[in-house]
Amino acid sequence: MRGPGGRPVVDVRTLTRVLFERLSELPPDAPERERVRAALIEVNIPLVRYAATRFRSRSEPMEDVVQVGTIGLINAIDRFDPTRGVQFPTYALPTILGEIKRYFRDNVRTMHVPRRLQELWVQVSGAMEELTVLHGRAPKVPEIAASLRIPEEDVRACLDAGRAYNAASLEAAQEHEGGLALLDRLGYEDAALAEVEHRDMVRHLLVQLPERERRIVMLRFFANLTQSQISTELGMSQMHVSRLLSRILTRLRTGNSWEE
Repeated sequence: MRGPGGRPVVDVRTLTRVLFERLSELPPDAPERERVRAALIEVNIPLVRYAATRFRSRSEPMEDVVQVGTIGLINAIDRFDPTRGVQFPTYALPTILGEIKRYFRDNVRTMHVPRRLQELWVQVSGAMEELTVLHGRAPKVPEIAASLRIPEEDVRACLDAGRAYNAASLEAAQEHEGGLALLDRLGYEDAALAEVEHRDMVRHLLVQLPERERRIVMLRFFANLTQSQISTELGMSQMHVSRLLSRILTRLRTGNSWEE
């Protein structure tokens, strides 16, 4: 095949297949294996660049992403079995993408940090190590700023940027919080809150009851007395207590005011 100007055009798929065939013919200790392997990597670098374009919107330099993807390409070359009848690009692309995604998951900052702060962070982190050794404790912001002769605001900005490398686990213990994890300090939905309005409504209705009826409700539902015990306490029949309770509960459910 020839392209514009009569220059030969390399069929990447064909060349890749030929190189893998040659690789399979060579013994494990053959010096030529490294040359064939290097040729396979070079020929398939366009596949890595194609995979890297899917991450163009990320803040990382594209060359860094390509470099990480190349690791995935090398792993795919070392594991590929041509006898399975699968085209190498089909096999290699998921491996390359997986390596790039792992890189973003494990190593890239969880938020974008300006390059100026990235560079300054290297100096700040170095000064922190030196001052920690010198004083035997973690240095304070003014000490770091004085050591580097930079404003304290820049030091604070760098410290914030340094925390952006990785997200903290909700289950990770926080030393300055007495060993509590972030998850332990997050708010949660209190199921009892749903009953606050109901209790307030019941309280409002109870105060409208006559004293005797209010006492019956208190004895039955707050003191947990039986109807028989209530009748003994108030000197009335159990049947009368039962009728009163039925009448009281009906009024409370409807929210109507008490009527004698």
